Amino acid sequence: METVAVIAGQRKLDARALRADFPIFEQLIHGQPLAYLDSANSSQKPRQVLDTMTTFYETSYANVHRAVHVLGERATAGLEGAREKVRAFVNAPDVREIVFVRNATEALNLVAYSWGGNNLGPGDAVVVTELEHHSNFVPWQYIARRQGAEFVMLPLDDNHEIDLSGLDRIARDYTVKVVATNLVSNALGTIHDVGPLTRWAHEQGAIFVCDAAQAAPHMRVDVQALDCDFLAISGHKMCGPSGIGALWGRGALLQAMEPFLLGGHMINSVRYEKTTWGELPHKFEAGTAPIAEAVGLGAAVDYLEAAGLDAIEAHEHELVAYALARMSEVPGITLYGPPAERRAGVVSFNLDDIHPHDVAQILDRQGVAIRAGHHCCQPLMHKLGVAATNRASFYLYTLPEEIDQLTEGLYTVRKVFA
Repeated sequence: METVAVIAGQRKLDARALRADFPIFEQLIHGQPLAYLDSANSSQKPRQVLDTMTTFYETSYANVHRAVHVLGERATAGLEGAREKVRAFVNAPDVREIVFVRNATEALNLVAYSWGGNNLGPGDAVVVTELEHHSNFVPWQYIARRQGAEFVMLPLDDNHEIDLSGLDRIARDYTVKVVATNLVSNALGTIHDVGPLTRWAHEQGAIFVCDAAQAAPHMRVDVQALDCDFLAISGHKMCGPSGIGALWGRGALLQAMEPFLLGGHMINSVRYEKTTWGELPHKFEAGTAPIAEAVGLGAAVDYLEAAGLDAIEAHEHELVAYALARMSEVPGITLYGPPAERRAGVVSFNLDDIHPHDVAQILDRQGVAIRAGHHCCQPLMHKLGVAATNRASFYLYTLPEEIDQLTEGLYTVRKVFA
């Protein structure tokens, strides 16, 4: 797969060559080329992932960890091989620290219930930010209230970046046990320097929980360099199938935690008097695993590594700079978020007083797919003073002419509502 060129020692993504790997672009939408600018919602899938899953189903499918026949052994090898690929992808120290889940949302709920349920109490505090996806906000809000702990939100500053000026007051007023934030905002694309928050969390004796669902598809994520305690990713955002994600957690923390779901596969022994749990990671993987989905996720990791995470990140920075420049020319547009150099490939905007759903519907008639809504970030929408925004988001297969198609579509929207 020839996907990158090397220029002055730096890899450069060939988005046009990569795009040929994605069958979904081989169609017209309302007679127009498909400009899929909704990858922050869910990414498209390359043939390499689709073919891997089809071949697995056709030749190797069986349940895992339970059979000694050939198909069972192949399936188990496929699942555990994918686990090792995910371990390397996030640079985890031990493959047993990688827990397969349905998505990042389940991963974050697992930590909230299994760790928070046994470690939070009155006088403790959970700290999140105003920029969180609901998946890293609502579980912590719920478990904190259930346990009698405080739920504290770090606000955003005028640049829509996390305001850390209140950390000393929070440390003085509360016993901080959890700090949870994302690496990249799904709504604004903001790339966070989480180092100061991670260090502060550990100074308080707290764990740091990182939602990397929007970061892992677009940039190198290294759990050891981040010095986080838990990290969550979703396969469907990174060219993999839906229904599969992964939680990384420090082994000592996972060992001490109670399981989140109970039943088949996650047990060691069951007696009338007592049930004991299996070893990591199986203690947290109740029931039949998402076997083919894991194999597909492994293929997606291979695909992203071949393309190059650094090359993907650089490509998206170029796209977002181009998009901000082009879209800013449209009369009546409001653009949200930081400058291009501090954001991933996400541009949120509103156009005059036209409802985002109307904007998105008219753009769809032009073959342009964007997201319109609150993006599972209602506290952020409240901060921005809006009910919803439009969001265009880019990925390794996005071309500059799709941004041109979007911009021309916005002029059409204004004409319709003139």
